[in-house]
Amino acid sequence: MYNILVCDDEREIVDAIEIYLMQEGYQVFKAYDGEGAIEVLKKQEIHLLIMDIMMPKLDGIRATMKIRENFSIPIIFLSAKSQDADKILGLNIGADDYVTKPFNPLELVARVKSQLRRYTQLGNMAQESNMIYKTGELIINDETKEVMVDGESVRLTPIEYNILLLLVKNQGRVYSIEQIYENIWEEEAIGADNTVAVHIRHIREKIEINPKEPKYLKVVWGVGYKIEKI
Repeated sequence: MYNILVCDDEREIVDAIEIYLMQEGYQVFKAYDGEGAIEVLKKQEIHLLIMDIMMPKLDGIRATMKIRENFSIPIIFLSAKSQDADKILGLNIGADDYVTKPFNPLELVARVKSQLRRYTQLGNMAQESNMIYKTGELIINDETKEVMVDGESVRLTPIEYNILLLLVKNQGRVYSIEQIYENIWEEEAIGADNTVAVHIRHIREKIEINPKEPKYLKVVWGVGYKIEKI
């Protein structure tokens, strides 16, 4: 059973989401501001967080920044704001997905399932054999889900890990933004450019000495991205 934390200052929304998630067999924990969400995370094992952005005391943006210091669980933002800039901001500070209000509860549940599937593939439940992928001093152990660069451990979110793994497993092959999105999110790539670009930038910031002059994760202008075979 997976534990889902739902955080929104509108209690009716929290209660409605709880009903749909419980119907799928999830255990639901509830909070009504960012501070409350952090307190739940300290006390309970949570596998995924659904969080509103605009909340009192501590909003979703600032709460996520604090949460990402210690937790790598998937985070899905809820927001009445639908502008691309707002979505990019959410992804920039560590969210894995973004759902605009008003939303279809069944779509939200589908996104929860998708994020949990990737999260469990990343975690200890993965039943893969010992697979190590290497290029230069970048090493991925896909059994332990560890990423090392120059002997130092690199901490990635589930989405970042899966994007990097896809590219490292296929060194030298160029993947378009659409191909990356469809491989990782497992849905049609509609308006995926900003989403993929944000995650690519985060990966570069974590694995490259100089992200502006990357050694590993290269852009092929007008085509897509690839991991250089070194």
